[in-house]
Amino acid sequence: MNINATLILQSIAMMIFVWFCMKFIWPPLLKAMDERREKVADGLAASDLAEKELEAAKLTADEQITEARSKAGEIVDQANQRHSQILDQAKEDAGSERQRQVSAAEADIALATNQAREELRASVASLAVLGASKILEKEVDAQAHKELLDKLIAEI
Repeated sequence: MNINATLILQSIAMMIFVWFCMKFIWPPLLKAMDERREKVADGLAASDLAEKELEAAKLTADEQITEARSKAGEIVDQANQRHSQILDQAKEDAGSERQRQVSAAEADIALATNQAREELRASVASLAVLGASKILEKEVDAQAHKELLDKLIAEI
């Protein structure tokens, strides 16, 4: 055999091998590579979408936390205001109750003072009558001298 014939036969065998690979091996290989490329692209797209959803969820969670803190602050403020109102109302009620009790006590004191004065006046009047009767050495009629005794009591 000659070198040219070997070269030509090897070239033909190579062309048949290339044709065979292009016809039967290359398409499934390209198909598998395309499917793999699509899966990787879908995975990357899903990853990007998940990242965006995660960011959105973080923002939503931050907003909800901020809103919850705000509401908690409002509730605490309302509780403090209610506490102040209750204290003010209690102070006001205690003050009015104290004033009522002071007024009642003053009225009782005034009544007791008036009763004591009346009793004292009556005692002084009877002592005056008794003293006058001792001085005059005779009995003084209280009924007969009632007007005079009333005048004396009014002066005392």
